[in-house]
Amino acid sequence: MLGVVFKGGRRIALERFPDPTPGSRQVVVEIKASGMCGSDLHAYRKATGDSDKIIGGHEPSGVIAALGPGVAGGVARVGDRVMVHHYHGCTTCEHCRSGWAQLCTNGETEIYGINRNGAHARYMLVPADTLVPLDGRLSFAAGAAISCGTGTAWGALKRMSLSGRDTIAIFGQGPVGLSATQLAAAQGARVIALDVKPARLARSKAFGAVATINPSDGRVKDQIWELTRGKGADKSLETSGSSAAAKDALHVVKTWGTATFVGLGAEVAFDVRAFLGKQITIMTSWSMSIRDQKACADFIVERGTDIDSLFTDSYRLDEAETAYANFDRQSGGKGVFLFD
Repeated sequence: MLGVVFKGGRRIALERFPDPTPGSRQVVVEIKASGMCGSDLHAYRKATGDSDKIIGGHEPSGVIAALGPGVAGGVARVGDRVMVHHYHGCTTCEHCRSGWAQLCTNGETEIYGINRNGAHARYMLVPADTLVPLDGRLSFAAGAAISCGTGTAWGALKRMSLSGRDTIAIFGQGPVGLSATQLAAAQGARVIALDVKPARLARSKAFGAVATINPSDGRVKDQIWELTRGKGADKSLETSGSSAAAKDALHVVKTWGTATFVGLGAEVAFDVRAFLGKQITIMTSWSMSIRDQKACADFIVERGTDIDSLFTDSYRLDEAETAYANFDRQSGGKGVFLFD
Protein backbone atom coordinates (compact mmCIF):
# COMPACT_ATOMS: atom_id res chain seq x y z
CA MET A 1 0.00 0.00 0.00
CA LEU A 2 1.02 3.66 -0.36
CA GLY A 3 1.37 5.96 2.64
CA VAL A 4 2.07 9.68 3.07
CA VAL A 5 5.44 10.50 4.62
CA PHE A 6 6.52 13.96 5.82
CA LYS A 7 10.04 14.38 4.44
CA GLY A 8 10.75 17.76 6.04
CA GLY A 9 11.05 21.18 4.44
CA ARG A 10 7.42 21.13 3.25
CA ARG A 11 8.04 18.02 1.16
CA ILE A 12 5.59 15.13 0.90
CA ALA A 13 6.23 11.66 -0.49
CA LEU A 14 4.05 8.64 -1.17
CA GLU A 15 6.09 5.66 -0.01
CA ARG A 16 5.27 1.98 -0.42
CA PHE A 17 4.56 -0.01 2.75
CA PRO A 18 3.51 -3.65 3.20
CA ASP A 19 -0.17 -4.22 3.88
CA PRO A 20 -0.45 -4.75 7.66
CA THR A 21 -1.27 -8.10 9.26
CA PRO A 22 -2.84 -8.03 12.75
CA GLY A 23 -0.99 -9.64 15.64
CA SER A 24 -2.32 -10.51 19.07
CA ARG A 25 -5.12 -8.14 20.16
CA GLN A 26 -4.64 -6.00 17.07
CA VAL A 27 -6.97 -5.06 14.23
CA VAL A 28 -6.51 -3.71 10.75
CA VAL A 29 -8.73 -0.74 9.93
CA GLU A 30 -9.53 0.00 6.31
CA ILE A 31 -9.34 3.78 6.30
CA LYS A 32 -12.31 5.60 4.76
CA ALA A 33 -11.40 9.13 5.89
CA SER A 34 -8.15 10.55 7.25
CA GLY A 35 -8.32 14.14 8.46
CA MET A 36 -5.63 16.79 8.17
CA CYS A 37 -4.85 18.34 11.56
CA GLY A 38 -3.10 21.61 12.33
CA SER A 39 -0.44 19.72 14.29
CA ASP A 40 0.44 17.86 11.07
CA LEU A 41 1.80 21.15 9.79
CA HIS A 42 4.55 21.06 12.42
CA ALA A 43 5.85 17.83 10.88
CA TYR A 44 5.29 19.20 7.37
CA ARG A 45 7.21 22.42 8.04
CA LYS A 46 10.15 20.94 9.98
CA ALA A 47 13.53 21.29 8.29
CA THR A 48 14.01 17.52 8.29
CA GLY A 49 11.55 14.66 8.57
CA ASP A 50 11.33 12.58 11.75
CA SER A 51 11.41 9.29 9.89
CA ASP A 52 11.04 8.04 6.34
CA LYS A 53 9.32 4.96 7.76
CA ILE A 54 6.36 6.59 9.52
CA ILE A 55 3.03 7.13 7.76
CA GLY A 56 1.54 10.48 8.72
CA GLY A 57 -1.99 11.35 9.80
CA HIS A 58 -3.68 10.89 13.18
CA GLU A 59 -7.39 11.40 12.46
CA PRO A 60 -8.48 7.87 11.45
CA SER A 61 -11.95 6.68 10.56
CA GLY A 62 -12.97 3.54 8.69
CA VAL A 63 -14.13 -0.05 8.97
CA ILE A 64 -12.48 -3.06 10.56
CA ALA A 65 -10.91 -5.22 7.85
CA ALA A 66 -9.19 -7.95 9.90
CA LEU A 67 -8.92 -9.19 13.49
CA GLY A 68 -5.86 -10.60 15.19
CA PRO A 69 -5.78 -13.41 17.73
CA GLY A 70 -7.36 -12.55 21.07
CA VAL A 71 -9.82 -9.97 19.73
CA ALA A 72 -13.25 -11.08 20.90
CA GLY A 73 -16.23 -10.62 18.62
CA GLY A 74 -17.95 -8.54 21.29
CA VAL A 75 -15.10 -6.02 21.17
CA ALA A 76 -14.78 -5.72 17.42
CA ARG A 77 -16.14 -7.40 14.31
CA VAL A 78 -15.04 -7.22 10.70
CA GLY A 79 -17.11 -4.51 9.02
CA ASP A 80 -17.67 -2.41 12.15
CA ARG A 81 -17.51 1.36 11.59
CA VAL A 82 -14.87 2.83 13.89
CA MET A 83 -12.72 5.78 14.83
CA VAL A 84 -9.29 5.29 16.39
CA HIS A 85 -8.04 7.00 19.53
CA HIS A 86 -4.64 8.00 18.20
CA TYR A 87 -2.68 7.26 21.37
CA HIS A 88 -1.72 3.96 22.97
CA GLY A 89 0.25 3.39 26.17
CA CYS A 90 1.25 0.62 28.56
CA THR A 91 -2.46 -0.06 29.35
CA THR A 92 -1.72 -0.66 33.05
CA CYS A 93 -0.72 2.67 34.63
CA GLU A 94 -3.34 4.93 36.22
CA HIS A 95 -3.55 7.26 33.23
CA CYS A 96 -3.84 4.52 30.62
CA ARG A 97 -6.54 2.78 32.65
CA SER A 98 -8.52 6.02 32.86
CA GLY A 99 -8.37 6.53 29.08
CA TRP A 100 -5.46 8.99 28.97
CA ALA A 101 -2.83 6.95 27.14
CA GLN A 102 -1.02 10.13 26.06
CA LEU A 103 -0.12 10.64 29.73
CA CYS A 104 1.31 7.12 30.20
CA THR A 105 3.54 7.20 33.27
CA ASN A 106 5.65 4.30 31.97
CA GLY A 107 6.75 6.29 28.94
CA GLU A 108 5.27 3.87 26.44
CA THR A 109 3.00 6.29 24.58
CA GLU A 110 2.58 5.58 20.90
CA ILE A 111 1.16 8.44 18.83
CA TYR A 112 -0.12 7.40 15.44
CA GLY A 113 1.35 9.48 12.66
CA ILE A 114 4.25 10.50 14.92
CA ASN A 115 6.10 7.42 16.18
CA ARG A 116 3.76 4.75 14.77
CA ASN A 117 2.20 4.49 11.33
CA GLY A 118 -0.81 6.73 10.97
CA ALA A 119 -3.94 7.00 8.86
CA HIS A 120 -2.75 8.56 5.58
CA ALA A 121 -2.85 5.15 3.90
CA ARG A 122 -5.39 2.56 2.83
CA TYR A 123 -4.91 0.41 5.93
CA MET A 124 -3.88 1.06 9.55
CA LEU A 125 -2.77 -1.44 12.19
CA VAL A 126 -3.89 -0.60 15.75
CA PRO A 127 -4.53 -2.30 19.11
CA ALA A 128 -8.19 -3.24 19.47
CA ASP A 129 -8.46 -1.18 22.66
CA THR A 130 -7.92 2.07 20.70
CA LEU A 131 -11.16 1.63 18.74
CA VAL A 132 -14.13 3.94 19.28
CA PRO A 133 -17.47 3.00 17.65
CA LEU A 134 -18.64 5.32 14.86
CA ASP A 135 -22.40 5.79 14.86
CA GLY A 136 -24.04 5.12 11.50
CA ARG A 137 -25.54 8.62 11.56
CA LEU A 138 -22.05 10.13 11.35
CA SER A 139 -20.01 10.24 8.15
CA PHE A 140 -16.50 8.84 8.05
CA ALA A 141 -15.25 12.41 7.59
CA ALA A 142 -17.02 13.46 10.80
CA GLY A 143 -15.41 10.50 12.54
CA ALA A 144 -12.00 11.66 11.37
CA ALA A 145 -12.60 15.16 12.77
CA ILE A 146 -13.76 13.79 16.13
CA SER A 147 -10.62 11.62 16.29
CA CYS A 148 -8.51 14.71 16.96
CA GLY A 149 -9.43 18.28 15.96
CA THR A 150 -13.06 18.32 17.02
CA GLY A 151 -12.32 15.97 19.91
CA THR A 152 -9.59 18.35 21.08
CA ALA A 153 -12.11 21.19 21.13
CA TRP A 154 -14.54 19.01 23.09
CA GLY A 155 -11.84 18.05 25.59
CA ALA A 156 -10.94 21.69 26.24
CA LEU A 157 -14.56 22.77 26.74
CA LYS A 158 -15.09 19.90 29.16
CA ARG A 159 -11.88 20.65 31.04
CA MET A 160 -12.91 24.26 31.63
CA SER A 161 -16.44 23.17 32.69
CA LEU A 162 -18.20 25.28 30.07
CA SER A 163 -21.89 25.89 30.73
CA GLY A 164 -24.72 27.43 28.78
CA ARG A 165 -24.52 30.49 31.05
CA ASP A 166 -20.98 31.32 29.94
CA THR A 167 -19.56 33.79 27.48
CA ILE A 168 -16.44 32.29 25.89
CA ALA A 169 -13.85 34.03 23.71
CA ILE A 170 -12.32 31.55 21.25
CA PHE A 171 -9.03 32.67 19.73
CA GLY A 172 -8.34 31.20 16.29
CA GLN A 173 -11.04 29.90 13.94
CA GLY A 174 -9.10 27.17 12.22
CA PRO A 175 -10.45 23.60 12.45
CA VAL A 176 -10.04 23.28 16.25
CA GLY A 177 -11.29 26.78 17.02
CA LEU A 178 -14.23 26.46 14.66
CA SER A 179 -15.11 23.10 16.22
CA ALA A 180 -14.99 24.75 19.64
CA THR A 181 -17.28 27.53 18.39
CA GLN A 182 -19.75 24.99 17.03
CA LEU A 183 -19.72 22.78 20.12
CA ALA A 184 -19.84 25.66 22.61
CA ALA A 185 -22.79 27.22 20.79
CA ALA A 186 -24.54 23.83 20.78
CA GLN A 187 -24.11 23.76 24.57
CA GLY A 188 -25.83 27.15 24.83
CA ALA A 189 -22.74 29.26 25.49
CA ARG A 190 -22.35 32.76 24.03
CA VAL A 191 -19.33 32.60 21.70
CA ILE A 192 -17.09 35.51 20.72
CA ALA A 193 -14.88 34.30 17.87
CA LEU A 194 -11.49 35.86 17.10
CA ASP A 195 -9.28 35.49 14.02
CA VAL A 196 -7.14 37.69 11.82
CA LYS A 197 -8.74 36.32 8.62
CA PRO A 198 -12.15 37.73 7.64
CA ALA A 199 -13.18 34.56 5.82
CA ARG A 200 -12.71 32.50 8.97
CA LEU A 201 -14.66 35.02 11.02
CA ALA A 202 -17.51 34.79 8.54
CA ARG A 203 -17.56 31.01 8.91
CA SER A 204 -17.58 31.31 12.70
CA LYS A 205 -20.82 33.32 12.53
CA ALA A 206 -22.39 30.51 10.54
CA PHE A 207 -21.16 28.08 13.20
CA GLY A 208 -22.90 29.91 16.02
CA ALA A 209 -20.68 32.81 17.16
CA VAL A 210 -22.74 35.77 18.39
CA ALA A 211 -19.91 38.23 17.74
CA THR A 212 -16.57 38.28 15.92
CA ILE A 213 -13.37 40.25 16.47
CA ASN A 214 -10.35 40.72 14.23
CA PRO A 215 -7.41 41.20 16.67
CA SER A 216 -5.35 43.07 14.08
CA ASP A 217 -6.47 46.47 15.38
CA GLY A 218 -5.04 45.77 18.84
CA ARG A 219 -8.31 46.44 20.70
CA VAL A 220 -9.25 42.92 21.72
CA LYS A 221 -9.73 43.58 25.43
CA ASP A 222 -11.70 46.79 24.84
CA GLN A 223 -14.01 45.11 22.36
CA ILE A 224 -14.69 42.13 24.61
CA TRP A 225 -15.33 44.49 27.52
CA GLU A 226 -17.88 46.29 25.34
CA LEU A 227 -19.55 43.00 24.37
CA THR A 228 -19.72 41.84 28.00
CA ARG A 229 -20.79 45.20 29.52
CA GLY A 230 -17.46 45.70 31.23
CA LYS A 231 -17.25 42.30 32.91
CA GLY A 232 -15.00 40.31 30.59
CA ALA A 233 -15.47 36.80 29.26
CA ASP A 234 -16.22 33.95 31.64
CA LYS A 235 -13.85 31.69 29.70
CA SER A 236 -11.27 32.00 26.95
CA LEU A 237 -9.79 29.31 24.71
CA GLU A 238 -6.62 29.84 22.68
CA THR A 239 -6.34 27.48 19.68
CA SER A 240 -4.15 29.35 17.21
CA GLY A 241 -0.70 28.88 18.74
CA SER A 242 -0.09 32.64 18.57
CA SER A 243 1.74 34.16 21.54
CA ALA A 244 -0.11 37.45 20.99
CA ALA A 245 -3.43 35.61 21.14
CA ALA A 246 -2.30 33.76 24.27
CA LYS A 247 -1.59 37.08 25.96
CA ASP A 248 -5.00 38.42 24.96
CA ALA A 249 -6.67 35.22 26.19
CA LEU A 250 -5.36 35.98 29.67
CA HIS A 251 -6.43 39.61 29.68
CA VAL A 252 -10.00 39.20 28.41
CA VAL A 253 -11.34 36.91 31.15
CA LYS A 254 -13.23 38.37 34.07
CA THR A 255 -12.49 37.98 37.77
CA TRP A 256 -12.77 34.26 38.61
CA GLY A 257 -12.56 33.53 34.87
CA THR A 258 -10.71 30.66 33.15
CA ALA A 259 -8.16 30.81 30.33
CA THR A 260 -7.32 27.56 28.53
CA PHE A 261 -4.58 26.86 26.00
CA VAL A 262 -4.48 24.17 23.32
CA GLY A 263 -2.64 25.90 20.45
CA LEU A 264 0.88 24.57 19.88
CA GLY A 265 3.65 27.15 19.56
CA ALA A 266 2.38 29.90 21.84
CA GLU A 267 4.53 31.19 24.69
CA VAL A 268 2.67 32.50 27.71
CA ALA A 269 4.27 34.92 30.18
CA PHE A 270 2.61 37.23 32.70
CA ASP A 271 3.27 39.32 35.76
CA VAL A 272 1.62 37.53 38.67
CA ARG A 273 0.84 40.87 40.33
CA ALA A 274 -1.25 41.93 37.35
CA PHE A 275 -3.58 38.93 37.77
CA LEU A 276 -3.43 38.18 41.48
CA GLY A 277 -6.53 40.21 42.24
CA LYS A 278 -8.56 38.55 39.47
CA GLN A 279 -8.33 35.00 40.84
CA ILE A 280 -8.27 33.55 37.34
CA THR A 281 -7.65 29.89 36.51
CA ILE A 282 -5.08 29.13 33.82
CA MET A 283 -4.96 25.65 32.32
CA THR A 284 -3.79 23.60 29.36
CA SER A 285 -5.72 20.89 27.56
CA TRP A 286 -4.16 18.09 25.49
CA SER A 287 -6.67 16.56 23.07
CA MET A 288 -9.09 14.22 24.88
CA SER A 289 -9.34 10.84 26.56
CA ILE A 290 -10.71 7.86 24.65
CA ARG A 291 -13.85 8.12 26.77
CA ASP A 292 -14.27 11.77 25.87
CA GLN A 293 -13.86 10.92 22.20
CA LYS A 294 -16.91 8.67 22.49
CA ALA A 295 -18.78 11.31 24.53
CA CYS A 296 -18.05 13.94 21.87
CA ALA A 297 -19.44 11.70 19.13
CA ASP A 298 -22.53 10.93 21.21
CA PHE A 299 -23.19 14.64 21.81
CA ILE A 300 -22.86 15.43 18.11
CA VAL A 301 -25.36 12.72 17.23
CA GLU A 302 -27.81 13.79 19.96
CA ARG A 303 -27.72 17.45 18.94
CA GLY A 304 -27.60 16.82 15.20
CA THR A 305 -24.48 18.96 14.91
CA ASP A 306 -23.26 19.31 11.33
CA ILE A 307 -19.59 18.40 11.76
CA ASP A 308 -19.25 17.76 8.02
CA SER A 309 -19.57 21.50 7.42
CA LEU A 310 -16.09 21.90 8.93
CA PHE A 311 -14.60 20.44 5.75
CA THR A 312 -13.89 22.72 2.83
CA ASP A 313 -11.50 20.44 0.95
CA SER A 314 -11.29 16.72 0.19
CA TYR A 315 -8.51 14.89 -1.60
CA ARG A 316 -7.37 11.55 -2.91
CA LEU A 317 -4.21 10.19 -1.32
CA ASP A 318 -2.23 10.83 -4.50
CA GLU A 319 -3.06 14.53 -4.12
CA ALA A 320 -1.23 14.76 -0.77
CA GLU A 321 1.39 17.23 -2.01
CA THR A 322 -1.29 19.65 -3.20
CA ALA A 323 -3.41 19.02 -0.11
CA TYR A 324 -0.69 20.04 2.34
CA ALA A 325 0.48 22.98 0.24
CA ASN A 326 -3.09 24.31 0.37
CA PHE A 327 -3.43 23.57 4.09
CA ASP A 328 -0.13 25.30 4.79
CA ARG A 329 -1.61 28.62 3.58
CA GLN A 330 -4.06 28.50 6.52
CA SER A 331 -6.71 30.36 4.56
CA GLY A 332 -9.37 27.68 4.21
CA GLY A 333 -11.15 25.24 6.47
CA LYS A 334 -10.43 21.60 7.22
CA GLY A 335 -9.15 19.09 4.69
CA VAL A 336 -9.61 15.32 4.55
CA PHE A 337 -8.37 12.39 2.50
CA LEU A 338 -11.29 10.21 1.38
CA PHE A 339 -10.98 6.62 0.23
CA ASP A 340 -13.47 4.71 -1.93
